[in-house]
Amino acid sequence: MAKKVFVGLSGGVDSAVSAALLKSQGYDVVGVFIKIWQPEFIECTWKEDRLDAMRVAAALEIPFREVDLSEEYKEKVIKDMLAKYAKGITPNPDVLCNQHIKFGDFAAWAFKNGADKIATGHYARVAEENGKHLLLRGADADKDQSYFLHSIDGAVLSRTVFPIGDKKKSEVRSLARRFQLPNAERPDSQGLCFVGDITLKEFLGRFITIAPGSVLDMTGKVIGSHDGAALYTVGQRHGFSIQTSKGESEVHYVVEVNAATNTLKVSEDKRDAAIESVFLEPIHWIGGVPSTPFEADVEVRYHATPVRARIEVLERGLRVLFKEPQIVSPGQSLVIYNGEKGEQCFGGGIMRF
Repeated sequence: MAKKVFVGLSGGVDSAVSAALLKSQGYDVVGVFIKIWQPEFIECTWKEDRLDAMRVAAALEIPFREVDLSEEYKEKVIKDMLAKYAKGITPNPDVLCNQHIKFGDFAAWAFKNGADKIATGHYARVAEENGKHLLLRGADADKDQSYFLHSIDGAVLSRTVFPIGDKKKSEVRSLARRFQLPNAERPDSQGLCFVGDITLKEFLGRFITIAPGSVLDMTGKVIGSHDGAALYTVGQRHGFSIQTSKGESEVHYVVEVNAATNTLKVSEDKRDAAIESVFLEPIHWIGGVPSTPFEADVEVRYHATPVRARIEVLERGLRVLFKEPQIVSPGQSLVIYNGEKGEQCFGGGIMRF
């Protein structure tokens, strides 16, 4: 009997081609649309997304199901995101969504309802080595999404398929046309549904206090104003105004965000925003806990240029010591890579100073 795979159909071309490939390989494929929470005050495209997902399922002649995880998304992703913004920390909702929703609640629901495996349209790969399942970068360096997948539970990863992980985006588009999928020419999505509809300020203002505040120089002197500390992140160089005796001065970089005082500290020297090390908490390992200390490549943000670092355990926790100072944002993920060509994702964690 063919293995049953529940494919998360988002309405986009990547998940559609994933379903088509699995069916062509002889799997018993079920298309599933995952409904997530959306704020009532925003026009979201989820109904159109669901319709596209249904059209794909119909074109492929596979069963279509829907699972409503909107409450789970609100509790595990949105609440965490808002709490972090309120503290002046920049969260990464995509990491939380993958960990708790797609490879958490959806995976649990799928396995409970008869799935042998789950699949998504992520650009990443799974490999097995000595009985352990490893997460590898996607073959398309420009589309690789392993950064967002670093916190997947190992038991779920062992039952996960990434059908397009070994392909380039151009190949995926070609396959969509070859399979005659109804959404073959659909543009790529831009992430969370509300991001493109209203500004972050408008969205956050519905849930947390956003008020103008002062911009300080490195000595603590007020030199400008901003729209609300929660809207900024370390390293940012725009969105606030600076006035000095020279008038509008050179570019300034955010060095510190203080939500308690609703202030930003800035500097004209970008190096003032860089630090030599961070601690990770919580930390998630894929394929087992490595022996420390060790050296590896790390990424401090999605698609950042990998930098070499030393990973070690200190009394305060797991520390990552950069070979060269880096500009990082508290609350963002640091993801660790190693192995041949730096393709294996060891795991990662949330950065704190």
